[in-house]
Amino acid sequence: MPDFFQIIILIHKLIISAPSYEGNGIFYILDSIMIDYVVSLSIKKIFPILALSIFSSMVGIGIIAPLLPVYARDLGATGVWVGVIFAGYAISRTVILPFVGKLSDRRGRKIVISVGLFMFTVTSFTYVLADNVGVLLVIRLLQGVAAGFVQPISQAYIGDIAPEGEEGKWMGLFNAAFLVGWGCGPLIGGILNDHFGMDSAFYVMGGLNALAFLGVAFFLPEVARKKVETAPRSSFRDMASSRLSWGLFSFQVGDSAHRGIVQTFIPVFGSIALNLSSSLTGTILSVLVLGAGLIQIITGRLADRFNKRLVVVIGSIGIIVSGLVIPQSAGFWTMLVFLAIAIVGDATAVPSASALVIEEGRKYGMGLSMAMFNMGLGVGMSVGPILAGLAADLWGTESAFYYMAALMLVCTLAFVQLTRQPRSLTRLSI
Repeated sequence: MPDFFQIIILIHKLIISAPSYEGNGIFYILDSIMIDYVVSLSIKKIFPILALSIFSSMVGIGIIAPLLPVYARDLGATGVWVGVIFAGYAISRTVILPFVGKLSDRRGRKIVISVGLFMFTVTSFTYVLADNVGVLLVIRLLQGVAAGFVQPISQAYIGDIAPEGEEGKWMGLFNAAFLVGWGCGPLIGGILNDHFGMDSAFYVMGGLNALAFLGVAFFLPEVARKKVETAPRSSFRDMASSRLSWGLFSFQVGDSAHRGIVQTFIPVFGSIALNLSSSLTGTILSVLVLGAGLIQIITGRLADRFNKRLVVVIGSIGIIVSGLVIPQSAGFWTMLVFLAIAIVGDATAVPSASALVIEEGRKYGMGLSMAMFNMGLGVGMSVGPILAGLAADLWGTESAFYYMAALMLVCTLAFVQLTRQPRSLTRLSI
């Protein structure tokens, strides 16, 4: 029995390769019909392949989350240098995003994701070679470049094939696979470190990323995105006129800063202030991230039913409250509860924000829109850990979390302002 999905893809490739494709109305209509059919057919068939591959990669990357700050400290890193090492990953990721986003819009998502996963595989094994802070920073910079090829372009891939009105559902499911994978990693990493040593975690990380690379390279089909007639040659200049895009960028800065600060300083705070082992710290990070992934399965569906902007604001408030109470933690259980407030808030806000990005992507190009959204992640992950590290060196580790709350408040207010004004302008113009 023929595979009709593959037949449709083949027909699409034949159509767009025709010399008279550009400017030919009949060919464009036929191509649009083919892509519409692919979109309706492909999501349930393709999603498990991409989700399982990203899940495997995120397990590998998450393995070193509770270990890297301690590893950096052992190599002589101060609080600021710990922040710089984590921020370096985000900085290199941010720098590469504009180029990668546009490249994926022009050349396809699969090849870009595959290159990123291969880079992740190679760089994972090089951690065992780090013998000083400088080498560790270089490795993190290279992994940041790899990350720019993987997560935002995978999100763009989902945006391409998600049916209209179901953006929140499928982004919630994708984020769940991403977070559940990352959440399993810290627990595994803590156990590996306690029983087999730090190097074992790096080898397992490399192996899991190799599996993810093979899954994408051999099983993920390339689905061309439907051309957007109103913006056939999108650019960041086009998106600069969208206040919604800037509002989403602002939210992402605050949300990613909170993630970076938690990832960087919870292991340090747990070790110094609460005397928690690597296994217990890894357990906390794993439980929280796993919970966030599972919650997004529900909140992703809610994003398609309720006001997405309001949902983003409600979730952001949870993150702010968490930053204010984390320093009051008295032990394992209280810290877990206080961190859970932030995780629930994050899991509530992110699917709605991601769904709004998909809507923007249909206007300006999915790869570029996801790249801009993820540039906010890069800015937050860069600024957040560095300034939080400076605060920790000056006033103690607890101050890093107060800084997290203050930054999230500023970014939430910016999101509210940037996304509210167009509506008032519209009413005035009527």
